[in-house]
Amino acid sequence: MSVIDLAAATPYDSLDYDALVSTCQGCTQCGLSDTRTQVVVGSGPTPCPLMIIGEGPGEQEDLQGVPFVGRAGQLLTKILESGGIQRETDAYIANIVKCRPPQNRNPLPEEAAACQDYLIRQIHLVQPRILVVLGSVAAKMILGPDQSITKIRGEWVKRPVPYMDDPLFIMPMFHPSYLLRSSSKEKGKPKWLTWQDMLEVKRALDYYQLETSES
Repeated sequence: MSVIDLAAATPYDSLDYDALVSTCQGCTQCGLSDTRTQVVVGSGPTPCPLMIIGEGPGEQEDLQGVPFVGRAGQLLTKILESGGIQRETDAYIANIVKCRPPQNRNPLPEEAAACQDYLIRQIHLVQPRILVVLGSVAAKMILGPDQSITKIRGEWVKRPVPYMDDPLFIMPMFHPSYLLRSSSKEKGKPKWLTWQDMLEVKRALDYYQLETSES
């Protein structure tokens, strides 16, 4: 799986958001198009200072056409709310791939590659200041294949992007589906760590909004 160059030009650079969605909905570039019910492009306001990227749609997402609406999505909503972030108005949510992998397996490298230019253009259109990547698949594709989510979660990473002079701040976090298998909220456990990571994201968002209001 190759690392995404978030500053790269794409074949879709002339498309606005609606045109990009339409193009994604007609995509047949990989085998996932044969088994999908719906293409799940993303949800949330555009532009948006906060963007969240997971790995791929699950069963409920495939049926509804909206990312993160199953059990993991419900937990993500709670995590956002714990940091004072309202999902519908404060975050744009997407995935590495836009069609459901069978049995919710991880996306194959060729499937992720087929969606890569869509995702880059999507990021350029959403124009986030802060990007949260959820789980190992998203972290490896955006930050590097040798990155372990257990080692890099909670640490800010910066990447250049073409839509602003400042770098994009990226926060790796555990995927909500992993947290569903780790129920403890004890200090130092994955759920507790994720709540702390989201509070850090909220502090960064607040700083950006203060900076924007004063400029």
